[in-house]
Amino acid sequence: MDKITVCDPSHQVQLSQAAWLCQKRARVYGPTTVGCAVMDENSRLHTGCNVEHRFRSHDIHAETNALGNLVTNGGKLAIAIFIVSPRGWTPCGSCLDWIFELGGEDCDVFTQSSPNSPILSYKSRDLMPYFPE
Repeated sequence: MDKITVCDPSHQVQLSQAAWLCQKRARVYGPTTVGCAVMDENSRLHTGCNVEHRFRSHDIHAETNALGNLVTNGGKLAIAIFIVSPRGWTPCGSCLDWIFELGGEDCDVFTQSSPNSPILSYKSRDLMPYFPE
């Protein structure tokens, strides 16, 4: 999978900082805390963290939480999504479905495992090359 860096570096910094701040608010039963920041078509940031439920089938993933906030706040298009977790993370298939729904195949997807670690960068289509048309 080729790593692609296209998003403006200053936006990457803003997205990273917002995602790490939100990650600290995660409500978890297990060990994995995840934070996410999404940039919309107007360069507004929307954040979300994972919110776990004691009945795990009700968990809310950080990515869908942030994308839901994008819609709630009037955003129409996800330009970039930044996902952070100390374990290192790429979106699951369900979250990729939402990224494709609201960002399309050209959405920039960034991941980071610590605030000072390298930023990995992808296009959503590279993470899910066989998305149903």
